[in-house]
Amino acid sequence: MLTGKKFKLQRTTLALNVIDGIRKPVAVPVGNVVEVVSSQKSQEDRMVDVLWEGQVLTMFVLDVDVPGTELAEPQYPGLSANA
Repeated sequence: MLTGKKFKLQRTTLALNVIDGIRKPVAVPVGNVVEVVSSQKSQEDRMVDVLWEGQVLTMFVLDVDVPGTELAEPQYPGLSANA
């Protein structure tokens, strides 16, 4: 399951934003981080919802998982590296 995982995109990636029932393409730039907020419902489902800059977008699983780098969560949340 990808839900809750964050990925740093290694290339500019196309996503879809639905505004007033109309699908609009959005280019998520290389280096940006997306968080998967709803994962595949089944193995056949090829799309996931991601959170990017406060917007929920829909992306292909392969565009998130394969070219993206999964970011590890800090082992101790709230503890900074400078502490």
